[in-house]
This record gives sequence, structure tokens and C-alpha cells, in this order.
Amino acid sequence: MEEPQKLFRLPGTIEEEEEKDNEDRRRQQLQENPNTADSPLLEQRNTGTLSSLPRYVTLVRVSTQSSSIGGGVGRQDSTRSRYRAWPTRKLRRRAVLKNGDCNVLQSRISRRSLRFLRDIFTTLVDTQWRWMLLCFSLSFVLSWLGFAVIWWLIAFSHGDFEERHLPPYQIENNWTPCVNNIFSFTSCFLFSIETQHTIGYGSRGTTEECPEAIFVMCIQSIVGVMIQAFMVGIVFAKMSRPKQRTQTLLFSRNAVICQRDGELCLMFRVGDMRKSHIIGAAIRAQLIRSRTTKEGEVLSQNQQELAVGTDGQNGNLFFIWPTTIVHRINEESPFYNMSAEDMLTERFEIVAILEGTIESTGQTTQARSSYLPQEILWGYRFEPMVTYSKERQGYEVDYSLFNSTTQVGTPLCSGRELAEFYKAQEELRHGNDGGLRKIPSEPKSAPVILTTDHQSDAPEFLASQGHSSHGSPKLRIDIPWIDENSGA
Repeated sequence: MEEPQKLFRLPGTIEEEEEKDNEDRRRQQLQENPNTADSPLLEQRNTGTLSSLPRYVTLVRVSTQSSSIGGGVGRQDSTRSRYRAWPTRKLRRRAVLKNGDCNVLQSRISRRSLRFLRDIFTTLVDTQWRWMLLCFSLSFVLSWLGFAVIWWLIAFSHGDFEERHLPPYQIENNWTPCVNNIFSFTSCFLFSIETQHTIGYGSRGTTEECPEAIFVMCIQSIVGVMIQAFMVGIVFAKMSRPKQRTQTLLFSRNAVICQRDGELCLMFRVGDMRKSHIIGAAIRAQLIRSRTTKEGEVLSQNQQELAVGTDGQNGNLFFIWPTTIVHRINEESPFYNMSAEDMLTERFEIVAILEGTIESTGQTTQARSSYLPQEILWGYRFEPMVTYSKERQGYEVDYSLFNSTTQVGTPLCSGRELAEFYKAQEELRHGNDGGLRKIPSEPKSAPVILTTDHQSDAPEFLASQGHSSHGSPKLRIDIPWIDENSGA
């Protein structure tokens, strides 16, 4: 029996190849495997009603090595649906990086520098530390130099730099300078520093001879206090920003899709490393992808809110330990019509936003992360990481398991197809009149709903009759179609 084609790759192994290489790969695969297993049910989209379902439906659990939707898989359309494994597209560019920074570059802003200078405090708080420290140093040096020039001009205009008016000859010539012990510009610079920072070594000081010197001394003292207060405020605001609190708020590396309570669910995990908790924590999620309106307008960065929470609805969290956030793939979900194979070719980004108040400072903080399609693992769920320790008499959180996942059996079909399958199963068991109907033991023809399992290391595909290509046992539920006019 021929080797089954691999539909899924290990997470994060998307490659980008030229179109010529893709064509060569497709031709080679067609020559090696001319007969490829089909999945007829995947061709039937949006069936809508129960009557549109095929006569017999089969649920088959398929073993896969990794059901990550990260592999770029191409689909060859023909009279028969064939699924091939070749890279077909490039990755979507992130709008939000994994560390939470927004990948947005502002350009062509009119009067940009003037607008930033008008809000100089916020500009300095947002800038990097090296530029802020450079501005901090330059503000002092320039103020020292500026007032040193003013002191030099005052002394020069008063004639204090004449040789007979220098400090060694002032007593014998009965000369009173504006500032004592001033010899040159260097002396003026040192006096400027002493005045601005109230050092007061005692050798230099203003006299009553020059009123302008007294006025400049008062002005420089005020300016010095303002510069120090301004710079200390910037440093404090920069160090106490709520953004730094986000360094200890964690998002899982991958999101997962698995079944929970009979529904497909998209899940990711959030955690807080600190003992001081986030008060009033709330989680939100945005789906960013392209959309075309009814009028033909293309919205390249359309944002859509996702219903997320610990129960899939309420976004408020009691955030005392790592929590798994759930988005239920139901009728209101944008992923309702999207199967695992569809996600391979979709380009979207899920932005997760965690908000709350810092318990220790009372400031509001926001942590962000994002997930691309290749970072979503289909057929996985997170491993438990919170256990009760009898020795320590408390709940212990093992952060080494924060990103750990385990493979579980999960249908590869869309949420709509899965809901229609369960609906058909329920109606065929009870009948429209509420009575139980007899179900034939062997269906004649059964399309396949593929699911993932962890029993095997190689991906397998089953033919339309529902038979496995290997001898290993599979879980198979045959749901025959019962005519409305047939007897019980």
C-alpha cells in the first residue's frame, strides 16, 4: 500500500519557495502517487439543512504526528479533491509582535517634529533611555554654558577683565567687580555651576555693584530648580511606567484548537509571575484579516472582536494563577466555517489583549500578544500546571509547563460541519416524532469527517468508504440516512 501524503507539518516549519520549485514538486508527487485519498465531505460547504447531508455519514478518528496548521499546504483542484503538501504562500506580517510591541511605522506626518516638541514630556518618557540620558546631560551642560556666557558679558561690560581690575590688583586700585574672583571665561563657567546648583564654595560671589548680576543670579537659580524637577519627573515616570509590569505577564507561545463540551474551541493561556496580582483583569481578542464588503471595498486590516473568556463568553478574570482563555467556535465565531485545511491557506492574526490595574501602584496596564495561523496547533490542548502541594499547604504553579501541550483527538472539519454531524446523529436516533428508529448496521456509502489522534506518528488518510489504510483500529461511528417516508 502506498505511503499516505503528509497533510500537516511540525509547528513553525513553513517554507517559502519559488513557483518553479512548487510546480516541480507537484509533478513529482503526481507521478509517485497518482491515486490520492479523497475527502468528499470537505467539498460540501455550507450545507445548511439536514436534508442536504449525504445518506451516510462516518466519523473516523485519524492519527497524526502534528496537527499544527503551521505547514503551508497547497490544494490542487480537479474533478477529484486531492490534497498535496507543498508551500503556497508567505506569512502574514504581524501587526502586534509577540512581545506586545505594535509593528506600525508612522511616516509622512506633516510638522511631525513640531507636534512632538509641543508634548516634550511624553516624547522624552517614550524615548529610549540613551536618548533620554543624552537630553538630560545636554540640558545641564547647555544651561551652564549659557549662563557662563551671560556672566562673562556682565563682567566684560563692567571692565572686570582689564589687567588693573583683575582680583590681585582690585584692592590697591580700589575696584569693586560684579562678581568676585573672576579671571576669565573659565571662572565664569565655574561660577555658573556653583550658582545653579547652590554649591557655594565661598571664593566667588556677586556684589552690590551690578544690579544685572543680582537679577541673573536669581533667574539662574530658578532655571536650575526647574531643570532638575523636570528631569527627575521624567526619570521617575519612565521607571514607573505600567509598561514595565507587562514584562511579568505571560502569553503562551502557541494557541490550540480542540473539542470542549462538544464544540471546537480556540484556546491560549495567560499567566502572571508576580505575587502582586492584577486587579480587575479583563481579556479581549481581536481578529485582523482582509475582508471585502458587499460594495466591493477591500478592508485590508479589518478588525473583528472575538468572544473570549474562561468560559468562552465573559472576559473578566480572577487572575490568581495561569488561566486558559477560550473562544468557542460556534455560529457567532468567524472560524465557524473554517476547517483545519482551510486555516492552512487563510491569512489572519489574532491579537490578545490583557488589561487590569496594578495592585501595588494603582496604575492601569495592558499586555498584548498575537497568534498567526502557523502558531495555532489543531488537535492539542494545554497540560495542567496548577497542583496542590500538601507539603507547602498551597497551590503550586509549575511554569515549566506553561507552553506544554498534549495531542488529543479532534475533528479536522469545520465547526459548522461538526454541528451538522451531531444534529444529524441526534435526529436520526430519535426521529422527528420523538420515537426511536432502527438504524441499519452497515452503511452503503459514507463520507468522512477526519479527526486527529495521538496513537500514531504518521498522518493517515482514509478513503471515502471509511476504511483505514493501515491495520490499526480506528474509532468509527456510522450514521445512516433515514428517509422521512420510511417505516420505523
